[in-house]
Amino acid sequence: MKNITDLLNGDLGKQIIRGVSDEAGTSEKETSGVLDLALPVLMGALQKNASSPEGAANILGAISGSKHSGSILENLGGFFGGGVDKEDQQDGEGILSHILGTKQTATEQAISQKTGVNIGTVSKIIKIAAPILMGYLGQQARKQNVSSSDGLSGLLGNLLGGQSSAKQNLLTSILDADGDGSVIDDITGMALGGKKNGGLLDGLFGK
Repeated sequence: MKNITDLLNGDLGKQIIRGVSDEAGTSEKETSGVLDLALPVLMGALQKNASSPEGAANILGAISGSKHSGSILENLGGFFGGGVDKEDQQDGEGILSHILGTKQTATEQAISQKTGVNIGTVSKIIKIAAPILMGYLGQQARKQNVSSSDGLSGLLGNLLGGQSSAKQNLLTSILDADGDGSVIDDITGMALGGKKNGGLLDGLFGK
């Protein structure tokens, strides 16, 4: 099983980068640079959500459904071939909103600053890629027979493993809202915060 960054270096990753580039109207170099930073941040947010029982249950519910079960990876040609449709765009918007909540703009700004890609383009790239990320998580969970919070935590840790210190620092700087050096309390608060973040996980997990 490849971690989320290594995924981009394989054949599947190249197909994803090529497809997202075509949809976003960006070069493959720009797309690769954005996704190389964005996917670990999104996976990190999911990992911290999974640190709470409720958050883990919601994620397990999402990836056990057909929408994020991994089927998207089995038909990327179909996903990109006719153009990413309105439903897929809305799915990507919902995933980003519910994973990142009020930190979405800060995340996009940080990635834009690191890559030199303008923030509007960054937003477009990660919106297109978000359903693919969830599909990959669902696919790996199915392959590993993940059905518990402990199993999910281990899976997310493996998928996030091997990140450079620079990426780890970026993840912390984006997700550590209160500046205490720990993203755990912040993401758990996002997952359970309801009113604070508009029910962060509700839309993604069908609440």
